[in-house]
Amino acid sequence: MLEPRCTAALLFLVALWSSALVAESAIGVNWGAVSFHRLKPSTVVDLLKDNKIQKVKIFDADPDVLTALMGSRIQVMVGIPNEMLAVMSSSTDISDLWVRQNVSRYMVKGGVDIRYVAVGNEPFLASYSGQFQSLVMPALLNLQQSLAKANLAGYVKLVVPCNADAYESSLPSQGAFRPELTQIMTQLVSFLNSNGSPFVVNIYPFLSLYGNSDFPQDYAFFEGTSHSVTDGPNVYTNAFDGNFDTLVAALTKLGYGQMPIVIGEIGWPSDGAIGANLTAARVFNQGLINHALSNKGTPLRPGIPPMDIFLFSLLDEGAKSVLPGNFERHWGIFSFDGQAKYALNLGLGNKLLKNAKNVQYLPSRWCIANPSSNMNTVANHIQIACSIADCTTLNYGGSCNEIGAKGNVSYAFNSYYQLKMQDERSCDFDGLGMVTFRDPSVGDCRFLVGVTDKTSASSSRYHGYHWWVKVLFFIIQGICSFVF
Repeated sequence: MLEPRCTAALLFLVALWSSALVAESAIGVNWGAVSFHRLKPSTVVDLLKDNKIQKVKIFDADPDVLTALMGSRIQVMVGIPNEMLAVMSSSTDISDLWVRQNVSRYMVKGGVDIRYVAVGNEPFLASYSGQFQSLVMPALLNLQQSLAKANLAGYVKLVVPCNADAYESSLPSQGAFRPELTQIMTQLVSFLNSNGSPFVVNIYPFLSLYGNSDFPQDYAFFEGTSHSVTDGPNVYTNAFDGNFDTLVAALTKLGYGQMPIVIGEIGWPSDGAIGANLTAARVFNQGLINHALSNKGTPLRPGIPPMDIFLFSLLDEGAKSVLPGNFERHWGIFSFDGQAKYALNLGLGNKLLKNAKNVQYLPSRWCIANPSSNMNTVANHIQIACSIADCTTLNYGGSCNEIGAKGNVSYAFNSYYQLKMQDERSCDFDGLGMVTFRDPSVGDCRFLVGVTDKTSASSSRYHGYHWWVKVLFFIIQGICSFVF
């Protein structure tokens, strides 16, 4: 029998829970959802099917998303955020619960084809200063036991997506994991190899170009370069091959040179920075797809392309952090509303991308600067609007950077107005704003109209809350059992 204090704590959690009720490369995509304007998951799944995309990677296990994927036959990689690694590594009871709630329940006849569980996302990133390093292996071992209990260990594979900063070298053939990661990487690749899992890596030539003014621009693409890298008998003409083979060399040093490799994230943003534009994004992504589907492989793996390649990303995510750069909100091959940004052949049967269907938009109206108003006091209003809504296209290098001062004001006002679901009061700005029914978009600078669906984001928050209440229940129960 539980001690009264524990009973009270567990009853409190129950109350919280109740109150919450109020061999050839295959091309896939990352489906992120950090957006102010989220499409219905069913709309996104239809978009995937219309474009014959058969592999998708998500960053959590959102029940709305997984429910929408049921019966689609799309292969899915679900994710466990870094912030959950500590609790996942602490108890097999908790990992058992997570597997039951987020994997087993969906893997039924006519359900979801979950192939991978990503344990963390770039947990060894240098900027994390080892914060998650000691948690990865315990979490993996617990989750592997939980999958085995559910009779899924032979089908669902655990992986750990790593950033390319996990390894380093001046030449690909000399690639090695960072010295402080040697021990954990040895354990990780041994675990992956034992369980038939690939090594998942995220490679971003754009970030190499963005972060280094001396990086040769043409080396980032696949169109040929005047800055090739010679490494013994091998010549590298693009950054992707060089980076990939650096990983191959690092794995070889650990004795796992033949381990299958999946590209978990790769892409090019279309806005928000110099070099991030529609043309560059199209050229990079099309070059990458053509290169992968040619099955040429790389100098260290000739004829063996990556096992899978997940483009980053499917949709723009206008609520992402811009600490790395304003481009972070513009990686999608589709805009936030599922409209193709540029012509792209994924090599999956369609020659061009097909737009999302039956998207439910707000009415065709926009908030702009009132031309008859004095704009001397507008700066504070712009600052407030852009601190809440997305104004990243207005910055240097962005698609709306050259629309003039009045245009900048209108863009900021409209972004806020659409975020507020076109609430009439949100276009006031002390009399400086006005509603128009004429689209103020200029060239590539698109003034958006929001979508009406808001259920997904609130539902996701509820389910995340629901999950953590369950975890807290287990933790308190475990502490009480130990202490009393």
